[in-house]
Amino acid sequence: MKFENYAISDNIKKSLEEMGFRKPTDIQFKAIPSILKGEDVLAIAQTGTGKTAAFAIPIIHKLEISAHRRKPNRVRSLVMVPTRELALQIEEVVRSLSKYSKLSILAVIGGIDETRQINKFEHGVDILISTPGRMFDLKSRGYFDFSETETLILDEADKMLALGFNRDIRDVVHNLPRYHQTLFFSATINEEIKDLAYSIVRNPIRIQLSPKDPVSKNVEHSVAFIEMDDKRFFLERMINEQKDKKILVFVRTKVRAERLYNAMLRVGIETLTLHGDKEQADRLDVLEKFRAGTVNVLIATDISARGIDIKGVEYVVNYDLPDVDENYVHRIGRTGRGFERGQAYSFCAEEEREMLKKIEAYIGKDIKVMDIDKVDYRMTKALTQEGDNNWKKLLEENEKEQAGRKKRKK
Repeated sequence: MKFENYAISDNIKKSLEEMGFRKPTDIQFKAIPSILKGEDVLAIAQTGTGKTAAFAIPIIHKLEISAHRRKPNRVRSLVMVPTRELALQIEEVVRSLSKYSKLSILAVIGGIDETRQINKFEHGVDILISTPGRMFDLKSRGYFDFSETETLILDEADKMLALGFNRDIRDVVHNLPRYHQTLFFSATINEEIKDLAYSIVRNPIRIQLSPKDPVSKNVEHSVAFIEMDDKRFFLERMINEQKDKKILVFVRTKVRAERLYNAMLRVGIETLTLHGDKEQADRLDVLEKFRAGTVNVLIATDISARGIDIKGVEYVVNYDLPDVDENYVHRIGRTGRGFERGQAYSFCAEEEREMLKKIEAYIGKDIKVMDIDKVDYRMTKALTQEGDNNWKKLLEENEKEQAGRKKRKK
């Protein structure tokens, strides 16, 4: 079934055509009809499967055809998200989908000037996308309320719980009208998420895609065993072999992000970093440069794993394995999004093998191992611009090793 056959407005169909969306993904196919009917939905689907459009398309349509219109200082639909980056990504998608509609779209996040946000509330907002902090601040100061909010969407609900937003979510629900629609989207699910979901939704339609394999089928992922101090050599080699490709590199801490940035700089490779120490304006600038291809390598911490939805990320590299096993799914979900294909590589040091076991247990299968023979491993280290570059000596050692093997065979 194609989007042109859906019972949605011509405005949305026109936007979808311009965006190159011809037919729905699995989550969109299953969720859109229920949302259009006004049913509560609990949807569990891998990251990168098109969850944003799954709720945005029907919500925009319902707002367009509704007899009710926005009123000053009122919000008609609220999308709650865990990170600033994700809020901005969703705002971009919603604006594109509602391009030919006369809807008021607003993202409310901290770290930027609040004046424009406050002014927008004066005329009412159709779709508000927000992180809890700035939203509750503006609400407490009387700039808007939820007395006429028709729909609540929780996106990346598992991450919101992990960040301690459980009480914030319940506070919002307490302020909504008694009869409203709730849409609950998450890439992963556990008992805590179930408890929250079923406490705020009414007889929800439950949609769960590929529960046995949380990794998108569009992503081919593998692991290579590389010692911690050697990882930078292999990353350098990969970047040089994949010039002009968008590569997203995940590290464990912001300190390691900056160290890796400097290591790549020393060998003439330009990269960007994204982590919690950066101001919001700097984050936006980094994402724009990465999106535009001004710089094709971005080094990020897990704070960004849920918020980066940039078209054309061909490779994700787990330079460090994540401490939390489910973050593996969110990291590699930054590639292979929608109908695109993606590659994800993990560098696993000896001290990270226990993390690897936990990740494999979480996704329910072994990750394919990339075999690196000793010669290739040593060549990678020797040929790096940061190494001693003594490749002739390495070749001589290799020749001696092979000669020794021949003698032993005789």
